[in-house]
Amino acid sequence: MAHYVINGGKPLEGSVVIGGAKNAALPIITAAILAGEKCRIENLPEIEDVKILCMILEKMGAKIEHVSDGCIDLDPTCIDPDKGVTFDMVSSLRASYYLLGALLGRYGYAQVAQPGGCSIGQRPMDLHIKGMRALGAEVNMSRGKITAKAENLVGADIYLDVVSVGATINIMLAACRAEGQTIISNAAKEPHVVDVANFLNMMGASIKGAGTNVIRIKGKKNLHGCTYAIIPDQIEAGTYMIAAAATGGEVTIRNIIPTHLEAISAKLMESGIRVTEGDDDNEFFITVSGRNAKPRAVNVRTFPYPGFPTDLQQPMMAFLTTADGNSVVVENIFEDRFNHVVELERMGANITVIGKTATVSGTERIYGAPIYASDLRAGAALIIAALMAEGESEVHNIKFIDRGYERLAEKLTALGADIKRVED
Repeated sequence: MAHYVINGGKPLEGSVVIGGAKNAALPIITAAILAGEKCRIENLPEIEDVKILCMILEKMGAKIEHVSDGCIDLDPTCIDPDKGVTFDMVSSLRASYYLLGALLGRYGYAQVAQPGGCSIGQRPMDLHIKGMRALGAEVNMSRGKITAKAENLVGADIYLDVVSVGATINIMLAACRAEGQTIISNAAKEPHVVDVANFLNMMGASIKGAGTNVIRIKGKKNLHGCTYAIIPDQIEAGTYMIAAAATGGEVTIRNIIPTHLEAISAKLMESGIRVTEGDDDNEFFITVSGRNAKPRAVNVRTFPYPGFPTDLQQPMMAFLTTADGNSVVVENIFEDRFNHVVELERMGANITVIGKTATVSGTERIYGAPIYASDLRAGAALIIAALMAEGESEVHNIKFIDRGYERLAEKLTALGADIKRVED
């Protein structure tokens, strides 16, 4: 396994281009199954999760051609739904659950092993299963497998007891090919939900209301292929914004959608960091400057979009370890998303956790140490902490980081970071 060696204390300076959104790319790749024709997908992030999902689809019979960096042609016409998705295939990929809705919508049958992914708390499949059953599918769970089948899917009114991005998208995928109208109430409003809906509409689906809490879907018998470019990654952009602020540097983040970043921009500005927006020939950018700024403590509460994203809670906590005063961080989405705290404490951070609340008492500085990522966004937090720290850090378990950040060392090096990837 590889690890990063980082010599901290160097301000990040320059500009960085953000890749395609991981959380949109994975369901969009899966949604191409519904077309029954070749689709071209552009602006794909070069990350492990995308590679794994493409391998899964190829094992099921799909033909995937890599046209250029970040661009594939995906032909799903030879997919065999009877080739079940095994646990070995999905053990590291939570988003494999989107195969349930896509295969059920296209073929009326799906068998998927219960997915893996990062250990950040309970993420049960019951809302997904509730949605498939409401559409008329017979769903069974046995020996770690979920099997769903239906002769005809029929539209239904579905209320989600808890706002869930995964369940919203999965139900949307299946409902696109169902008879009649489906209404999803209390739907997730995240940007990647909207992006998946836009992709499906490009294939001929009829989806209205994505981005609000009520989504209406009129089922279609057939969808067609299309060419589609994925939106920029809100979380990658936010991570570089925090890294610029944390190191006292100044970085321009390009290929972004500013409205997707309002929550993180607001918190950084509240802490005393300068954040400005601009555009060059309709390409939007944000410049974050932490030069000559001693960050102030702020309180952070995670909420579904448009609230502060849970995926940036851990990187934000790393930034707050040296802020002036006491910050309170409340995690309202996942109960096990403080696994990074013990690693930050190893570096000299002063953090107290009680239940879903962490109190971060700012210290003058933190120090380099051997640290271990427990999940994807914890890994991003530890990278930021190592960039801030005095001295050398070794960041281990970077397989988690590879899942969601493309060419991380290359991009950080271009910004002036002293970071090396060491293959063990």
